[in-house]
Amino acid sequence: MTINEKQDEIIEEFEFLEDWIERYQLIIDYGKQLKPMPESDKTPQNLIDGCQSSVWFTAKHENGKIYYTGESDAILVKGMVALLIQVLDGQTPEDIAKADLYFIDRIGLREHLSPTRSNGLAAMVKQMKLYALAYQAK
Repeated sequence: MTINEKQDEIIEEFEFLEDWIERYQLIIDYGKQLKPMPESDKTPQNLIDGCQSSVWFTAKHENGKIYYTGESDAILVKGMVALLIQVLDGQTPEDIAKADLYFIDRIGLREHLSPTRSNGLAAMVKQMKLYALAYQAK
């Protein structure tokens, strides 16, 4: 499944929710389904700068695709981590680097986050794309 197909699935899932309490709950539910990150990966070098809460990301490159793991100590942010991983995990570095993550705006997430959470989301996206650019250059 392509990045855009995954984004469209998420957009469709959020369209049926009436209000932001339901949407926040769905984001939190995504986080609850996120595979736990090994404690050994929760290191300062994997910590994302610019996030209000603690967020860690790692990436590995196998068979031409990137696979991410991520975690946060905040339940809503953990859900945002899970959404990003769902969209970008298992894609090629080239596709990740050029991806337009339009689902963030289309589900209204960016406009419903505090400025600090919005900055943190941008920092997470930036880090995931930096991993892709690094693997692309190899």
